[in-house]
Amino acid sequence: MTALQRWPGRYTDRHGSEQVVFESDGRELIRTTIRGVRFEGDTMDDLGALGGELPEAMFAFFEGALCSCLLEWELPMPVAVEGHGVRTGVLHCTLRLGGPAGPGRGLDRETLTITLRLDGHEYRTAEDHDDFEDALHDLQRGLPHGTRIKACIACAWSDYHPVGHSLMAGLACFRDAKDVYRRVDGKYGPWGILTHWPALTEFVQETWLCGQFEHRTSDQGYRGAFPYLGWTANGS
Repeated sequence: MTALQRWPGRYTDRHGSEQVVFESDGRELIRTTIRGVRFEGDTMDDLGALGGELPEAMFAFFEGALCSCLLEWELPMPVAVEGHGVRTGVLHCTLRLGGPAGPGRGLDRETLTITLRLDGHEYRTAEDHDDFEDALHDLQRGLPHGTRIKACIACAWSDYHPVGHSLMAGLACFRDAKDVYRRVDGKYGPWGILTHWPALTEFVQETWLCGQFEHRTSDQGYRGAFPYLGWTANGS
């Protein structure tokens, strides 16, 4: 099992604010303790209380997960800078979770903002986003020429399923099936992602990194380049 990373953070809701630490294995495990209550989930918008009844007097929940709150956390982010090698920045993440919008409608608000602090500069996403995929594409587009994020989202061996994914941790890694994955050319057909999806190694968080990282080119896999070619802050 990969050693857990510890991300310093903060939890805020109508009852107040406190510093917390999030622990993650970089795959599909996130856990923390807030006001003495242990929480765990696959993603930051699916943190449920462990052990017993939900402490509803202290928190708000939607379908068993925290809501009506603000989650903030920081994690290291390696960045390749042309002419200067790999630098390590800090990625500050802010996730606002609203309240229930009504039966079968999810939350009335869920917005993610990320800021990269690197060598005395700050680079913030141009707008709020629904997930880490779009937020990191936005962030990369705003970085100086020759500066590239070094994380799973930007790796040659990662891809998403065509039906979509959650806020985070839905990125499939194909590092153990490189010969197969490098021939993927779309959604369907003999070399479509749906045909070869079972060859995936595991699911990872977009901000994770392993020793087999290679920068993604413009013609790889189902999802294509990182960042999107022609991508703009409004997604067009």
